[in-house]
Amino acid sequence: MVLLRNPSIRAFFLLVAAAGLAVPFAYGAGSGSNKKAKLTEREKAIHVLNRLGFGPRPGDVERVLAMGIRNYVEEQLAPERLPDSEVAENLGQFPTLAMTNAQLFDNYEKPLREAQRQAQQEMRAAGFGKAAGASADIAEKVAERVRRMVPLEKRPQRVLEELTQARIVRAVESERQLNEVLVDFWMNHFNVFAGKGLDRILLTSFERDVIRPHIWGKFEDLLMATARSPAMLFYLDNAQSVADEAHRAPRPLPRRRGLLAFLGMAGAARPNPPAGLNENYARELMELHTLGVDGGYTQKDVTELARVFTGWSIERPEQGPAFVFRAPLHDVGAKTVLGVSFPPGGGLEEGETMIRVLAHHPATARRIALKLCQRFIADDPPKKLVDRVAKTFLQTGGDLRETVRAVVLSPEFFDGRYYRAKVKSPFEYVVSAVRALGGASDNALPIARQLAQMGEPLYFCQPPTGYSESDQAWVNTGALVARMNFALQLAANRLPGTWTDVASLIPVAKAGDAGKAVDALSCALVDDELSPETKIGLQKQIEASNEAAKAPLIAGLILASPEFQRQ
Repeated sequence: MVLLRNPSIRAFFLLVAAAGLAVPFAYGAGSGSNKKAKLTEREKAIHVLNRLGFGPRPGDVERVLAMGIRNYVEEQLAPERLPDSEVAENLGQFPTLAMTNAQLFDNYEKPLREAQRQAQQEMRAAGFGKAAGASADIAEKVAERVRRMVPLEKRPQRVLEELTQARIVRAVESERQLNEVLVDFWMNHFNVFAGKGLDRILLTSFERDVIRPHIWGKFEDLLMATARSPAMLFYLDNAQSVADEAHRAPRPLPRRRGLLAFLGMAGAARPNPPAGLNENYARELMELHTLGVDGGYTQKDVTELARVFTGWSIERPEQGPAFVFRAPLHDVGAKTVLGVSFPPGGGLEEGETMIRVLAHHPATARRIALKLCQRFIADDPPKKLVDRVAKTFLQTGGDLRETVRAVVLSPEFFDGRYYRAKVKSPFEYVVSAVRALGGASDNALPIARQLAQMGEPLYFCQPPTGYSESDQAWVNTGALVARMNFALQLAANRLPGTWTDVASLIPVAKAGDAGKAVDALSCALVDDELSPETKIGLQKQIEASNEAAKAPLIAGLILASPEFQRQ
């Protein structure tokens, strides 16, 4: 690691820690570390670019000031009117983004499964596995055989790599910055873990067809889309949830061999059919997606809701992994959820009714309002603001555009207490750094690996809670080391696939003087808001450095500073 090899830079890291980044509670709103009585127009522009997007690019602050802050906010609230042709063109390098679930299965999942099956047969035919304790040896040989049979470009890994790169490219380059922030927000709210079997290919459609088309509409439509999503049904096991024998309709069960093979985590068919009721989705639907843990539901409600969603499943792979309601597996008994009663004999409409009930529930309004305020305002936002935003949500029937508008145009949004008061998540940090340096990428996989080192690998958050919005989740010694290493590599153009031009940020007249270069880069990257302590630390590192090119070192250290890591 850079820090471990360079004593002078290690000293700057200690300065960063001492300045508050290693002490999460030192920088929340109200801590007194960064309070401002009132924001200037320039500070408002910076604040808008940091919170409604992934930070300013060179010239963005001046552009926002010229067009007017309110006009810029309104422009971001209507992203469908903003041309984004350059991003669309750049996304053309990722062909899997346009593929259906069926195409992704046929091209990337099926070859892997067939290779695994063939390799296992070959091992058995060769006599492997007869000796006790040989299972580990077989698994290793099968894996090696599969690696030889299926090239990297034909494995599901490629699907995730293209999806991840596309997410980074959009965040860095898109003019629709608020749209990308909200995609990040809702993908996290409705988290699906790519490491769980088929979700590695189902996530492409989940983001493209479920999340992105619905984030500016009604919450009910977004919630319904996630409930019918093969990715969500698979991740939270609802595709396997069936009624017990006593509550099934007296009809013959369908043949399910193909379905069961599809639902197998490792590709092989399960030896037994789905055993019964699975409450995972019902619980997370209420606890995480809608009402919240204190939303007033009981364990009985969870069980009854799980019965409501029996039969909500996934089509066989040869027919395309799509939503299907399997009536023979649905619980047709009477049910009551949150006071809503269903008589015997119901079907698909029961789940649809509960989606509508949950989407418009006051507890849901408050939970969505709180989470949006936490994202855009502060970890602990003002209660009165949350109440107003929740009221807007309810009065507009869950209109997400108007709900977001209520947050970002509120007086609290521009309160000086919240200026540079939130710690950037790893995703926010790396994207803002690339944007600040006017950078671009033709291969974002090294950036994705940096995100993993910082603790936020895209699409790989295992628990359904998603990644935390709290500062405390991201501020620790290991994360700060990873951030500083990334910043120094990025500024020095040592990050493969991504390039920056630090020299363009320094006026020619100041380029030959390290002190003047610090001033120029401070203005360019943090609008000259470096603290005296950070400036002193920078000067010491510059004086101690033997590097001929000082500008990349200065830029990297500023990107690693507490001031840049806040938004």
